[in-house]
Amino acid sequence: MARTVRVAITGAAGQIGYALLPRLASGAVFGPDTRVSLSLLEITPALPALEGVAMELDDCAFPLLDDIVLTDNTEEAFDGINWALMVGAKPRGKGMERGDLIRENGPIFVGQGKALGKAADDVQVLVVGNPANTNCLIAMSHAAKASVPQQRFHAMTRLDQNRAATQLAQKAGVKVASVSNMAIWGNHSATQYPDAENARIDGQPCPQVIADQAWLQGEFIDIVQQRGAAVIAARGLSSAASAANAALDHVMSVERETAGDDWFSGGIISDGSYGVEEGLIFSFPLRSDGKGNWSIVQGLELGPFARSKIDATATELLEEKAVVKDLL
Repeated sequence: MARTVRVAITGAAGQIGYALLPRLASGAVFGPDTRVSLSLLEITPALPALEGVAMELDDCAFPLLDDIVLTDNTEEAFDGINWALMVGAKPRGKGMERGDLIRENGPIFVGQGKALGKAADDVQVLVVGNPANTNCLIAMSHAAKASVPQQRFHAMTRLDQNRAATQLAQKAGVKVASVSNMAIWGNHSATQYPDAENARIDGQPCPQVIADQAWLQGEFIDIVQQRGAAVIAARGLSSAASAANAALDHVMSVERETAGDDWFSGGIISDGSYGVEEGLIFSFPLRSDGKGNWSIVQGLELGPFARSKIDATATELLEEKAVVKDLL
């Protein structure tokens, strides 16, 4: 075996953790020549449920699964890890404003950011728990004090990318594999901008295949932005299987070199590209070299409509940053 990857999952006994762990342990993410060690973090009251999850993983008899650590101690969970999947976060309750949720979850990511100083030198961090961009910003700011490079931090917008690609495929009457170059700009929130202008369907510009600008600039964006709420309304619970799948898609996109001229979407620290303020965790179209390094795709044409949407989601992120300025 070429290597062993140690992966920490926070909130590991929750629905998303339950959905992603079997695929992670099976070798589907890191490949058949890589062994996997799991470090599962939960709050103390959830430890009995976490033990049940570990029992199920044992009963799967995954040949590539080396070991499982169960803990309610963040520093123990992050000791020597190569990947941190920060899934655990308090969900938005009835009557809760987004600002309230940000304030509730912020302190969690302060502690977890500090604990990342125990991680391996090559650690990569994906924040899934909402509000993902701002939680990622908080964790990154504290991990930086422990010398963890800011470029190692990602906020998940891959679920939005997957949702958007599916909507375009269904509208065009093609398989989802026909859709490429699907970019999500900005915040993982209702202000995100799914970019149909630069997307392609069977290699052709999306607006040439779907010649319905009103739909592309209206209903399509609304569907993607509100898809999470629609799932909750339909099943009575938030997205879990699709969120877990998207998290693993993101990990694989970082671990593998991006094919051809395609890209994937992820929230990373802005360097000022496309006029987005430096230092924000903002979703851009990205390419990976397969060695843990990403780059923002440059030179994309953005019309006035796209520009207005990107400016709006950047403004929201600046407002969120102001809410948590004392936590940074």
